[in-house]
Amino acid sequence: MQGGSIWLLLINMCAFILTGVDKRRAVKRGWRIPESRLILMAVIGGSVGLYLGCRVFRHKTKHPKFMVGVALIFLAQVLLAAAAMLWLPQDILPFK
Repeated sequence: MQGGSIWLLLINMCAFILTGVDKRRAVKRGWRIPESRLILMAVIGGSVGLYLGCRVFRHKTKHPKFMVGVALIFLAQVLLAAAAMLWLPQDILPFK
């Protein structure tokens, strides 16, 4: 595995786990993980893990702004990756 692939795997696992932790804390009325931190996880590469976590744990699915935002972050990441694959030299890409 290359560094970029390992990063994506780890950050998506972290985002998924954080979503489950936040849901558990919400049910128990405990200290919550700020939404901004969850969004940051999506921005730095964990959008898939965050989205799947929301679906699996049924967390924040009634917040259209949050769910649409995460989906838009994922779309932007896909478009950036596609653009990078098209226009950057292949030997400098972290993924192939």
